[in-house]
Amino acid sequence: MPYEHFDRLSSTDEVMLALDDENTHMHVGAVAIFDAAPLINADGDFEIDRVRDAIDAATIHIPRFRQKLVHIPVFDRPVWVDDRQFNLFFHVRHTALPHPGSLRKIKRLTGRVMSQKLDPHKPLWEVWVVEGLEDNRFALIVKAHHCMVDGVGGVELLTQILSPDPKAADPKLTEWIPRHVPSDLALFRNEVGRRLSAPWSLATAGWRAITSPIESLETLRDGGSNLIEAVSSMGTGSSPTPIDEATGPYRRVDWLHLDIQGALQIKRAFGGTLNDVVLACAAGAFGRFLRQRGVDTSDLDFRTSIPMNVRDKNGETDIGNHITTLFAALPVDEEDSTRRIEKVIETTREIKSSAEKRGVSDEEGLVGELSDRLFPSLMAEAARLVRDRLQLVNVYISNVPGPRVPVYLLGAKMLEIYPVAPVVHMIAVALFTYDKGLHWGFNADWDLFPDLHALIEFTEEEFEALLKAAAAKSPAA
Repeated sequence: MPYEHFDRLSSTDEVMLALDDENTHMHVGAVAIFDAAPLINADGDFEIDRVRDAIDAATIHIPRFRQKLVHIPVFDRPVWVDDRQFNLFFHVRHTALPHPGSLRKIKRLTGRVMSQKLDPHKPLWEVWVVEGLEDNRFALIVKAHHCMVDGVGGVELLTQILSPDPKAADPKLTEWIPRHVPSDLALFRNEVGRRLSAPWSLATAGWRAITSPIESLETLRDGGSNLIEAVSSMGTGSSPTPIDEATGPYRRVDWLHLDIQGALQIKRAFGGTLNDVVLACAAGAFGRFLRQRGVDTSDLDFRTSIPMNVRDKNGETDIGNHITTLFAALPVDEEDSTRRIEKVIETTREIKSSAEKRGVSDEEGLVGELSDRLFPSLMAEAARLVRDRLQLVNVYISNVPGPRVPVYLLGAKMLEIYPVAPVVHMIAVALFTYDKGLHWGFNADWDLFPDLHALIEFTEEEFEALLKAAAAKSPAA
């Protein structure tokens, strides 16, 4: 009998899959811009085959990118199986911008790509190789479903394609042999056995709690306080604003490049973190954006969710979602840059002290077993209810650290990279630190944000205001 293989989704991955509908596209993505010269051959043609081969070689080392979802009969739970009809040409798509290939055109193309759902019957990712960008550049538009990767996982996957060595040899292609896909009956039997073994797994988790009482009590205490905090947030919700309307299916993408050294200068001057600098800039920009639309921000409870990586620090690549979420109120009413960043630092320190262990200590504990074995569909339904009925946040902001040195694709230097987070509610803001830049990516509902460019301008101006405040606070810096 041939070896049969499948991989289960975690409960968090299943939630990401369940949130996907006609208006909410739960794929994460990025736009990376490269110098095209090293990939133009003597005839003046772009060497697309080399790029495609590099991606082909990378996916050999990342099995998830050659897997698709199938559903277990009766239980209807999704699992990953190897796609025996995997076709790289479907996933790596080659196109070009009309001349002249302006930034406006690549932004519009990115918005269109991000507005399109991934095919649920194939591996859930695409890479668009886009020629014709002005100044002899090309772009990669990458997107993958959030049930496959989170932001940090996506960064780790890029390391398979990019290299810090501009003269690195082209990767060698190896044969891929897909593993045998279990039959529907085999999947059904396995799930029945898993359900029957649930009491033993829960007992094992309970035994760990008994044998480590202090650690377990601390986990329960932290989990309980975080649960109370989450329930409290659900009960009150954030303040509504004129742009808090139902999200549609179309996306408007824009971005902003800022100097990382300037951000670090602000960080040193005020004693916070790089993420505090980001949140202070965002708070100032959104405050001005709302006031420009006639909103009184003086009593506005304007909240953001902040994803936090909870991977083990062992250096191993781990596919899937390994994040927990913090919630913070942004001082959008504060127009003074110094007082605003001080408020942000105070807020983030308070929430991190109580929520740092959320989702980490319990990953292999009692609640983790309950979630993965018994109640994944219930968790998915709860996530949809929260999205549709409760407005917990006004904006989603994530900040992913990247390499601080230049990296290359087959000798072509990556000049810039802008992350694109999924829009669950109106707008999502994602950042990526790379080389000497702090790269902001804005993904917004097309109809709700016709003036997205104003938010970009306000963000840049608030950054400059914080730089001046930092220089005044530390003139010798």
